[in-house]
Amino acid sequence: MPLDESKLSHRFTERSGVRLHYVEAGEGPLVVLLHGFPELWYSWRHQIPALVEAGYRVIAPDMRGYNLSDKPQGVAAYAISELTADVAALIEASGAERAAAVVGHDWGAGVAWAFAARYPALLERLVILNGPHPQRLLAAFRTARQLRKSWYMFFFQLPKVPELFARRKDYAVFRASLKRDPQRPGAMSDEELARYVEAWSQPGALTATINYYRAALRPSSLRGSARVPRIDTPVLVIWGEHDRYLGAELAVPDPEMVPNARVARIPDASHCVHYDRPERVNQLLLEFLR
Repeated sequence: MPLDESKLSHRFTERSGVRLHYVEAGEGPLVVLLHGFPELWYSWRHQIPALVEAGYRVIAPDMRGYNLSDKPQGVAAYAISELTADVAALIEASGAERAAAVVGHDWGAGVAWAFAARYPALLERLVILNGPHPQRLLAAFRTARQLRKSWYMFFFQLPKVPELFARRKDYAVFRASLKRDPQRPGAMSDEELARYVEAWSQPGALTATINYYRAALRPSSLRGSARVPRIDTPVLVIWGEHDRYLGAELAVPDPEMVPNARVARIPDASHCVHYDRPERVNQLLLEFLR
């Protein structure tokens, strides 16, 4: 089902001086979609129409630092406490008491995990696409295999150099990643990719988005990730098993920390599972929400 952008409303809300852009569509219970790195709201183009057709109201933000949302300066502005508070502000701006579901992919999944732990009263269900629970990821960093997969997280800790690297040859490394990672031929067209390039070209966007990683690996953030509260909310984890960045064993959260979770593995999908197998992702998502 193609995305009809004429049916989307583009809106802004502000929290603590940071203006957040989001798109909204549909009527019914609220579903919040949180994109990954280095993406934007448009990464949910396959899920928005399916959710609206099923009777849900959808909001999909550009998370702070991305695309049309503000890009506050400084690494501290991208701490997980700020990112989760943004999600709470979006739900409040929507006028809903809570979200029927918060759905996150990649970095959006990391924010979604933390949001469910910090604001359990503001969501009924949690859906994760290829994003490990923070404690599972921390434990995986003790293995050589995951460290090799996650080398870029540590490279991003350098000042200025990652931005220069990412900007080379018109964002060649980002463009290659989004074209190469999906398993499905044609999952990312040149026209679609141009939307991402436009977002990366916004002033301050590269530093802002890389600051997510800088903030996450600060000692205070790592200590916080090690103490994530138990999540009793029902959780669905959707995992594309051809993930170049995350080991397949990271899909299953610790049952003592997330007792109401189930995992749906998609063997012929990559880290970009919602690009590779949008119909299957939509089916799993809607079945879980009913």
